[in-house]
Amino acid sequence: MQKPIGIFDSGIGGTSIWREINTLLPDENTIYLADSFNAPYGEKPREKIIEFCIKNTELLIEKGCKLIVVACNTATTNAIDILRNKFDIPFIGIEPAIKPAAINSTTNSVGILATKGTLSSSLFAKTSEEFAWNVKITEQEGTGLVTLIESGKLHSDEMTNLLHNYLNPMLDKNIDYLVLGCSHYPYLVPQIKEILGYDVTIIDSGLAVAKQTKAIAEKFELLNNTKTTNSHQFYTNTDVAVIKQILKDMHNYVQISHLNF
Repeated sequence: MQKPIGIFDSGIGGTSIWREINTLLPDENTIYLADSFNAPYGEKPREKIIEFCIKNTELLIEKGCKLIVVACNTATTNAIDILRNKFDIPFIGIEPAIKPAAINSTTNSVGILATKGTLSSSLFAKTSEEFAWNVKITEQEGTGLVTLIESGKLHSDEMTNLLHNYLNPMLDKNIDYLVLGCSHYPYLVPQIKEILGYDVTIIDSGLAVAKQTKAIAEKFELLNNTKTTNSHQFYTNTDVAVIKQILKDMHNYVQISHLNF
């Protein structure tokens, strides 16, 4: 089926998920919505998060998407059940990869860097209780990180200072795994490694989401088996400069446009 896979996030962070999906499913067409105007979702009330998610879903369905990836931890943990009940289309969500960290930790100490909206959600609490009951979890809200990334300040002194403030206490607690609970955060991995060193394993959910997307597409016979030239359309409701910078290595491969939504 040539219809596109729809992907949305509270900004540009979900492009890290898009990269994994595009690598695993190179024949698929995609449409990506960066709701940067309302970023970060993690600091919004749950009612607003649900409202944004419904709006994004309706737009992707209007554009003919065959399935939708909610490439945002906060959106998934707060709204995906509502989306699945409201819309007759497959959804793939993203949530912090606590399970593999808890299973593989040898120090029994795991850190999680996530937004307030993810850490305070019932889905996160349920997952932690089910899979991480036997390890010490150090939770840290990444306040300000998404805003800096969305402002094009990925490699700023402000970013460096925030990361040190958030991660150094985790080192003091002897973590050997750090779970990234926001799709923006994979773009911070090089800086995080400089702080934590290479004895701490960093886990994000990108590849797992891509594999689940493939599995759902296969299950519902939605894979694109034609060998036509594929299309990747990215829409942002703020300045296109930041998303163009984050996708600069793909500029001959993708179309990036401003869209009011």
